[in-house]
Amino acid sequence: MLDNRFAPQERPLLIRNATPIGFVGALPPRVDVLVSREGAILEAGPRIETGEDPRVLDVAGAYLCAGWTDLHAHVYWGGTDISIEPAQCGAERGVTTIVDAGSAGEANFAGMRRFVIEPARENVYAFLNLGSIGLVACNRVSELMDMRSIDIDRTLDVVRRNADAIVGIKVRASAVITGGWDLVPVKLGKKLSRILKLPVMVHVGEPPPLYDEILGLLEEGDIVTHCFNGKQGGSLLEDEELYRLVEDAAARGIVLDVGHGGASFSFDVGAAALARGLKPTTISTDLHNRSMDGAVWDLATTMSKLHALGMRLEDVVEAVTRAPRRAIRRPGCERLAPGEKAELTVFDVVDGDLEVVDSHGARSRLSRIFEPRYAVLGAEAISARRHRPESGGRHSCPHCGWLS
Repeated sequence: MLDNRFAPQERPLLIRNATPIGFVGALPPRVDVLVSREGAILEAGPRIETGEDPRVLDVAGAYLCAGWTDLHAHVYWGGTDISIEPAQCGAERGVTTIVDAGSAGEANFAGMRRFVIEPARENVYAFLNLGSIGLVACNRVSELMDMRSIDIDRTLDVVRRNADAIVGIKVRASAVITGGWDLVPVKLGKKLSRILKLPVMVHVGEPPPLYDEILGLLEEGDIVTHCFNGKQGGSLLEDEELYRLVEDAAARGIVLDVGHGGASFSFDVGAAALARGLKPTTISTDLHNRSMDGAVWDLATTMSKLHALGMRLEDVVEAVTRAPRRAIRRPGCERLAPGEKAELTVFDVVDGDLEVVDSHGARSRLSRIFEPRYAVLGAEAISARRHRPESGGRHSCPHCGWLS
């Protein structure tokens, strides 16, 4: 069901004059892509002529890549007090796949599936929260108070019965959630992930447990989200030994995920890590209703921040396309090959002057800004643009016509 959400269109779609980036295999500098009415790629090449009378989308040299994937967001709208709707951070922001990071636990996942995942235009997957209630009342009622918060049998059953939608286990491991329970939830989450043969995503924050100790429990394919947080006791800037442990974890194949959020990304930490050659594996937003109009805004702005801190354009694209799809074991449109389902993002990188903040209020100005133009889901091309926050930030970009 989840892999067949592209609605057939009346006519094929022909994307013209795109600059391909991030795909597997050699492609010309400019490419046309023909997509069938049913949403499969028919042909990709330097100039396509067809008698099928397609709808033509001339993107005038804009970049074309596999669909942007946000590995960490919260979209169980109505099921938690922090979640937004998929449409608020999805196709209209250039994002074709959203991964919800633990909004639902075993006790309420059925509602998320029926009322959020299945109706969404975007592809929506989920990490199931180890805590049975998920984030119903986020940080007001902890989902991991003690062992009574976890039902191992029911959690395993829910994951197995929803294997098409659930991509792993999520554990929020910080003192504000677990109190003095320390590493026990991480150990339990890791045990379940081994049984299920799925990754565990661990939120690192205020200790205990220590970021250092969490890394020692993880294996190749597991995910550390909020990897560049600037919190006391969990910052790479504070502790050279922790930095080396994170570097070693990346070398072992542990996924380092940005997970920006309202409290978990520091410009200083990110800049210092990138200056020493430590890149995040994936760039994600941790978007929710407390971060969207605050520090984060959307995936394109988060990508722009990492680009400004020193990540190459190609690495930023990799971190929102192929890398997150590998992390959830759901390959996307990587080759522009005939027969692949078309899941693509068209974007520009434009000159501008945009004032942004990190999660700690530190300000920075961006001169190069990722601007989504279209999200392509099958033969449907959905117009996209960055989120314009109701407050916060100063923007004077001549390309999008928005000033504040």
